[in-house]
Amino acid sequence: MPTLKWISDKGIEGAVYALLEIASGAKKNATKSFNKNVIDPFSAMFEIAGFEFDHNTWLASETARQAQKTLNTHIGSFHQTILGQCKGWENLGVGNVIDLVCEDKKIIAEIKNKHNTVTKGQLAGLYYSLNDLVSRKTSIYKGYTAYYVTIIPKTGKRFDKEFTPSDKERGEKCEASSSIREIDGASFYSIVTGDENALENLFDALPGLIEKCSAGKYKIKDKDKLKAFFNLAFQEKKK
Repeated sequence: MPTLKWISDKGIEGAVYALLEIASGAKKNATKSFNKNVIDPFSAMFEIAGFEFDHNTWLASETARQAQKTLNTHIGSFHQTILGQCKGWENLGVGNVIDLVCEDKKIIAEIKNKHNTVTKGQLAGLYYSLNDLVSRKTSIYKGYTAYYVTIIPKTGKRFDKEFTPSDKERGEKCEASSSIREIDGASFYSIVTGDENALENLFDALPGLIEKCSAGKYKIKDKDKLKAFFNLAFQEKKK
């Protein structure tokens, strides 16, 4: 019996293994290239003082921070890979305006890991790109619904609403359209898989998958504390 009913074990294990390799590589590279990066000595001094760190503790924290920046850029791709292996969905890879397409549901989607991955100034550009794809008569996605997906929402509230970012050049919000939407990760996983709890089930399965894919090298401790973070991020289901 598969770990999750909406994706094969081979597919999910491949995605987990790839992200573990990126995480491990990011840590090694951050340590190796630490002295090649320009460190803000003023920030370092006040962090050591204000955070009550000794130098070694600060060094470990700064190395982890640099590695985390690299890892975070790949978390969105992890979700794109997972969702793109669900039945009826296609992962378009990198270099395209959109990341995912489902011909059966007539949906296209751009996946971002967090609400602040795209700056406010870039949101209008994304809107017009999506609008062009679903509205232009010659587009193969004419008549589709386009989703801007932020896996981790700004608040704990889930949402599925019209995407109307501000257009600074025009001094107004982009025109509301039922075909151009923004949605949180849990709600979008539900659309893709047909399982309202799909994202939560994925999160709950990850500790075992990480241990399996690392041949027991990596074991997730304090699972309950980590689950509390998930509950805060997706505490309120959309009404």
